[in-house]
Amino acid sequence: MAHDVVSYRFDSLRELMAKATPERSGDRLAGVCTESERERVAAQMALADLPLKTFLNEAVVPYEDDEVTRLIVDTHDAVAFQPISHLTVGDLREWLLSDAADTTTLTRVAPGLTPEMVAAASKIMRNQDLILVAKKCEVVTRFRNTLGLSGRLSTRLQPNHPTDDVSGIAASVLDGLMYGSGDAVIGINPATDNVTQVAHLLRLLAEVIERFEIPTQSCVLTHVTNTMQCIERGAPVDLVFQSIGGTEATNRSFGVDLKLLAEARASALSLERGAVFDDGGRGRHVMYFETGQGSALSAGAHHGCDQQTVEARTYAVARHFEPLLVNTVVGFIGPEYLYDGKQIIRAGLEDHFCAKLLGLPMGCDICYTNHAAADQNDMDVLLTLLGVAGCNFIMGIPGSDDVMLNYQTTSFHDALYARRVLGLRAAPEFERWLERMRIAQPGAPGHLVDGMSPAFAALLPSS
Repeated sequence: MAHDVVSYRFDSLRELMAKATPERSGDRLAGVCTESERERVAAQMALADLPLKTFLNEAVVPYEDDEVTRLIVDTHDAVAFQPISHLTVGDLREWLLSDAADTTTLTRVAPGLTPEMVAAASKIMRNQDLILVAKKCEVVTRFRNTLGLSGRLSTRLQPNHPTDDVSGIAASVLDGLMYGSGDAVIGINPATDNVTQVAHLLRLLAEVIERFEIPTQSCVLTHVTNTMQCIERGAPVDLVFQSIGGTEATNRSFGVDLKLLAEARASALSLERGAVFDDGGRGRHVMYFETGQGSALSAGAHHGCDQQTVEARTYAVARHFEPLLVNTVVGFIGPEYLYDGKQIIRAGLEDHFCAKLLGLPMGCDICYTNHAAADQNDMDVLLTLLGVAGCNFIMGIPGSDDVMLNYQTTSFHDALYARRVLGLRAAPEFERWLERMRIAQPGAPGHLVDGMSPAFAALLPSS
């Protein structure tokens, strides 16, 4: 299908989407970006006039070649789509910004939206538009606590260690808990990625959670097949982690496909480790996914698409498996894909908007590598914007410097800052635990009790 505006011609939906995308280094590297701002504006104008029904008839990655495309098409909810089926992309943007698109309505429409539709809308939106709409989306999940409620900001406590030293990991966990971090998950990226070591780390985290009766969950971010072997060996697995992508070939580069992810989810559900809540329901969200713009291009699996559109397609994979947590590791891959602070900030807001609109419990690893043209001030800006936008969770790492993965992200202090200035609170069950342990001041988001909590100290070893 050709799309014409003035003197510009876009020969496919794939090309139109790519040319309408705000500037980023990854699309230039892939050779799919515009040659001028004039052409970008022309593409955005053409995209705004495109009927949403077009996305149901023209695939950016061929149906017969890609199981992610087949998932998107075959699971599309025509009934949920019907109320907005007459809209163009531009109309969708206007409707999303209107008062008619409230939280309840957006939740109802989400199954009728495809990733390409929401990606298209994001391409013609300003940053404030992305924030306003995402703020209206509420996606709540549960395992041992309740995540994603309005007015809450959770954190992943990330106690990585370059040698997986148990004492170092334990010190970071204790440090994070004393700063009120860890309600989303206590999650370790293992330096030694084998089944024996993963099982050892899982037992360590389970012991901490059980000993202190912490209403949270643990995860060791290893390959899904390692986690499945750990389950077979009787290790205490709460969440199954996997990095995923927006095309079948990208997922194949990660060593997974949809069938394997389904098997892993079934294995984790069979353990029934989630809490039973007051309403009698058991926490059944057992998957944790990480994504990031550029992963498909780095795997040579982007099919000529721009990186943001492929990233949005990743959310269809995540949505299918009802995860507890999803986060974009937005600046982790490097400046080849997101060159500077401006591009990282834009990508973080796009990813959060698209995922939340599709019904995902989206968080963000607000981060950059040391060779990117970005600094911690850029991360402060993105952290604040995502806090305003209703981001489900962020990372909490000692000193904001991951000494194992060697990148810069957000610290325990950064989470306290966001909670204080925006009045955001931890997950309700975790908040009550912080108050009971006399770590957090009741009714004062982001404010801690001075000194070591007596209740906490009594549980610590005497030597």
